[in-house]
Amino acid sequence: MSDKIYKVLFICTGSSARSIIAEAVMNKMGGGRFQAFSAGSHPKGEVSPFALSLLAQWRVPTEGLRSKSWDEFAQPGAPGFDFVFTVCDDAAGEVCPVWPGQPMTAHWGVPDPMAVEGGDEQKARAHADAAKMLKRRIELMLALPLAKLAGLALKRELDQIGKAGA
Repeated sequence: MSDKIYKVLFICTGSSARSIIAEAVMNKMGGGRFQAFSAGSHPKGEVSPFALSLLAQWRVPTEGLRSKSWDEFAQPGAPGFDFVFTVCDDAAGEVCPVWPGQPMTAHWGVPDPMAVEGGDEQKARAHADAAKMLKRRIELMLALPLAKLAGLALKRELDQIGKAGA
C-alpha cells in the first residue's frame, strides 16, 4: 500500500457550499490518504450556514473551512494537486488556471443549493441533496484502486463518477 497522500481541489463558482462540502467530506472520508481543498472562481466570501449545519449533523469537522478564490492555489508555493474537480455547472465552462503538475481533472457537476429559492426547509433540503451526491461520488472515488489506474483509465473512471447520481 502506498504512503502517498493525494491532494484534491474542488472548484465551484461561489466557494460557499458544494466545493466546501466536498472538501470537508473528502478530508474526513479520505482517512489521511487524501488532503482536500476548495476554491471558487468568484468566491462569495462566506460559507453557507446550511452547509455548515449539514456537515455538523454528519459529524464532519468544519474548522478552517472558508470561501476562497482559486487564485490562492495558482500562486508559487501552493500545494500541487493530483486531482482537480469542478463541482458546479458554471465552473465547468470557465477557463481554469493552469495547475502545476498536470493534475487529473473531471467535472462532477451538482445543482447549486444556493440558487434554491423558498424557505429554510427548501434550502436545507437542496444542500442535503447536493451533499449526498458529492458524498456518493467521493465514496466511489475512494473505492478506486488508484495505485493500479493511470492515465486514460483513471480519467475514464473519474468522468463516470461525475455522472453518478445526476
